[in-house]
Amino acid sequence: MAEQFIMTREGYEEAKKRLDYLINVKRAEIVGRIQEARSHGDLSENAEYDAARNEQAANEGEIAELDHRIKNAVIAEENDDNSVVHIGTVVTVYDEDFGEEVAYTIKGSTEADAMNNIISNESPVGAALIGHKKGDTVTVKAPNGEYSLKILKIELKTSESDAK
Repeated sequence: MAEQFIMTREGYEEAKKRLDYLINVKRAEIVGRIQEARSHGDLSENAEYDAARNEQAANEGEIAELDHRIKNAVIAEENDDNSVVHIGTVVTVYDEDFGEEVAYTIKGSTEADAMNNIISNESPVGAALIGHKKGDTVTVKAPNGEYSLKILKIELKTSESDAK
């Protein structure tokens, strides 16, 4: 059985748009740069040609990866229940060790963006939070040890606003 990737509907649509851009726009731009570099003559010492070929290889790799993820995507069902943490919710927690509140958006692993507090359901924090309710204290089993988070608020994620 092929590896499956859990994605929100929004993440799936974004991945399809990105794939379309890479195939129909960026690929053509790179081919144009390669042709331009070839027109300059000797390819053995043509840095512009080498750079364009490297970019082409990276683009084709990203196309293959996105195509694989899209073909093996499992769309997480939309759920308007905010009484428990699930994919698509924004969870505000209190980190007892640091004494601070943090809001996380729970998404599938391919959509995670730690810099914007968008975490995967498979991450240590995401896995600890899934299925719990407001007021619960969960134990996160991280590589550097365990710590506790208290769930303060669970909201439904809207496409206009991610957790910040």
